[in-house]
Amino acid sequence: MSIAEAAVSEAEADLLFADLIEQPVLVLAVSGGPDSTALMLLAARWRKRHRRGPKLIAVTVDHGLRPEARREAAAVKRLAAHLGLAHRTLRWTGAKPASGLQEKAREARYRLIAAAAARAGATCVLTAHTLDDQAETILIRMTRGSGLTGLVGMARVRPLAADRTERGASAFLVRPFLELPKSRLVATLRSAKVASADDPSNRDPRFTRARMRGLMPALAGEGLDARRLALLGRRARRAEATIEFAVDAAAAALSDGLWPSRGPIAFPQIGFARLPAEVALRLLGRSVAQVGDEGPVELGKLEALAQALAVAVAGRARFRRTLAGAVVTLQGGRLMVERAPARRNRGRRPASGGPAGRKAAPFAAQR
Repeated sequence: MSIAEAAVSEAEADLLFADLIEQPVLVLAVSGGPDSTALMLLAARWRKRHRRGPKLIAVTVDHGLRPEARREAAAVKRLAAHLGLAHRTLRWTGAKPASGLQEKAREARYRLIAAAAARAGATCVLTAHTLDDQAETILIRMTRGSGLTGLVGMARVRPLAADRTERGASAFLVRPFLELPKSRLVATLRSAKVASADDPSNRDPRFTRARMRGLMPALAGEGLDARRLALLGRRARRAEATIEFAVDAAAAALSDGLWPSRGPIAFPQIGFARLPAEVALRLLGRSVAQVGDEGPVELGKLEALAQALAVAVAGRARFRRTLAGAVVTLQGGRLMVERAPARRNRGRRPASGGPAGRKAAPFAAQR
């Protein structure tokens, strides 16, 4: 039996969950499919091997999109009880969108799970994303012309904002299986003789991820398999960290170490013009995202703004443009980024702040 077909061992599971042992509560996102069922099984076994550790709560979201979903949630509840875990079923109610259904369902799922985590006092939500999911994510972003940030793929840990109507701090989404192929989770269930549900939407060609999944065997035949795509993601993450370090340094240098937490942001025009193009682009993006009030900055629009700005600087021309609720101008030898004047009927959101704009919204098109 090859390693790709071997069940996950106790020693491997201990390593996968090791940094979570001190958590008081862990919420497990369990749909009933093979990956998430393996997550629940492995987490339950891991917890039983330790005298002390977190309380585990399995959460299943019924999106109300398939008649089988209620039965699948009930099956997860029965297995959770057999494993000694608490279980909650959450339902996405109300009218469903005619387009972008999977994306809206995903947003609803994370919103419901984050709220459940807040109610339970959990700061970590575990999902069963695998190496295969990582590869598909990177492939999808490649087809959309993603920037380097998008090619990084999914992080093992990322913030998961809780519903503001719920008490408690924001949670973190943890993906302990990102280095494991799906085949090993399936083998784990087979070894334990545990059944799982089959969601036909995972093979529905109407959905982008299902189409990308269908391409993977042909790509693997050319050498571009899941491990190669994940390797690309790891290398992109290394480069991403280096560039972000350079942007931090540039922000500190051009603002004399005093990045404003609110209000306009200004840079010396000459100093900004001397930055490497990618560093300047990201610094401009951070500034627009922090000062503006219209959400994430689209990478393509930011690139167009940066190009027009570079032409104006080279020609010593006057410059004034708006993007994502911010206005960018050249005046008196300084590059200014300020909140754009309010427009009638335009929604508002508070601007985010923090050192070097680190809490500003990311480039939307890079995701």
